[in-house]
Amino acid sequence: MPTPTPRTRTFVPFFVWLCTGVACVAADGLVNPTDATPHTVQETGSSVKEGTPIFLTANDLSIATGKPSLVTMSSGSTHVPVWSLSGGTTGQSVAGIVNGLPSECVAVRVEIVVTTTDGTTSPEFQDLYRVHLSQLVDDAPFTDRYALGKPVQTKLPAAPFHSRTIVLETFYQVVPEAPLWLRIQREPGLPGDTFTRPTGLAVVKVTPLMTNPPEAHVVQDVAGYNSWPMIQAIGEKLVCTYSRGSAHSIAEDARAVYARTSTDSGKTWTEETVVADTPGYGEVTVGKGLDSSGAMLLWVRRIGKDWNHDLYRSTDGRTFTLLATPKLDVQPMQITDVFSVPGVGLMSLWFAGKYNDQPVHSWGMMTSSDDGVTWKQTTIESELTKQDWPTEPAAVYLGQGRILAIARTETGPSQFQMVSTDYGATWTRERTNIGDIAASTPSLILDPETGLLSNYYYERGRGLLRRRVVDPEHIFEHPQNWPASEIVTLASPVMWDSGNANATVIGNVHYVSFYSGKAPNTSVLVSEVRAPTDQH
Repeated sequence: MPTPTPRTRTFVPFFVWLCTGVACVAADGLVNPTDATPHTVQETGSSVKEGTPIFLTANDLSIATGKPSLVTMSSGSTHVPVWSLSGGTTGQSVAGIVNGLPSECVAVRVEIVVTTTDGTTSPEFQDLYRVHLSQLVDDAPFTDRYALGKPVQTKLPAAPFHSRTIVLETFYQVVPEAPLWLRIQREPGLPGDTFTRPTGLAVVKVTPLMTNPPEAHVVQDVAGYNSWPMIQAIGEKLVCTYSRGSAHSIAEDARAVYARTSTDSGKTWTEETVVADTPGYGEVTVGKGLDSSGAMLLWVRRIGKDWNHDLYRSTDGRTFTLLATPKLDVQPMQITDVFSVPGVGLMSLWFAGKYNDQPVHSWGMMTSSDDGVTWKQTTIESELTKQDWPTEPAAVYLGQGRILAIARTETGPSQFQMVSTDYGATWTRERTNIGDIAASTPSLILDPETGLLSNYYYERGRGLLRRRVVDPEHIFEHPQNWPASEIVTLASPVMWDSGNANATVIGNVHYVSFYSGKAPNTSVLVSEVRAPTDQH
């Protein structure tokens, strides 16, 4: 069946009908009824300029795979065509062509509007969708620009005829004016899709993005594998630490740790100084933070004839003094960022394991009541499989004994969230709905004025530094409620030669370090991002 030529349409009657009993926004979308609470941050003020959205109705789409049904959904005198996608049959998808992308378009955002007439719908259930994208560019196979979107998981609405607007792709780079092919697929075969009844795909919304996000500042780009940076503010000064070797290797003797500082928001940097360069050892930065006096603390992993974690202290970001090398019962793979917990002191999370499929993995916390001179190690979970193993966690203290941590996953499909309500004495761990990841190390910033939490992470293989912003009250007990991400900056799409976001804050500006390039040469960069504003 040939794909119909798409048309730009206006859907005010359709949206008015779908808005019965729920809150609406503008004429081009709806608040997700499962997320429509005062705590949700729907928009974070991205600096990317947007063009006029292009809409595809169900009539503009045709069957791509399987046997989905084009049906009419009716309520009173309103009749809307939708594609019925099964909750029990895998491999159902529909496709269409988007024409008319403006000449200045650099990328697109893809959203869908989904609803259901089924009376069993409830926020207790979730479903999954993904988008396939490609462009039809002259003199090139259409597979050249193919991108497989990550599955996006959302909760079902509380009642029939309520709709959800779901962001499936935040930033797909395009060739201006070339036709865009897209395919929308429901994924009932994946564990996150728990709603076994059909849902109806009513609309696809494609928003042209007219500008790229701002470029990052270069910290260090000399020859070599400059990588795994940590960034920390000491007052109004930025301190960026990183390690450099010859390859993506943590144990080579050539790898040492360096530091540079900036007093102009990362635009220029002092000459690098050496933090750690122990003969016979490879050294890598793994965590940072501040002590009670405001001095910077830096965890450095040192690997050679033995395995160590050294804690350094600095008051100026240029001269670092070894403060501690704790002897630990469980040798961590890494000890991560330092943060303060009232009544406990300093805290860092750690994880240990072998990255294999055996149940030998663990994670826990380190605490210090004397500003980092001595440390107590506690194991929180052990004998985990790699699938259940949270790695490279970042954490913030929220007040009233509550700690929230987000961790990378080594197998997918989404980041972990770990929370404590008793100052770290006990913890629970669950999966989030943050799935636009690939070996993505998280970094968290909690803004005291607005109370908003920013989660920064780098999607490897696509070169996208992402941010999700939320009121932590909305997700503390509901880790599936994280809103969609925005793009902070673009970098190298080479899978392992870029990544590892780490963030700090000065005033109302966040600074996020990462590395990017292609072996054997990579660079350390820092993105300057304004803090999110309160847009409840």
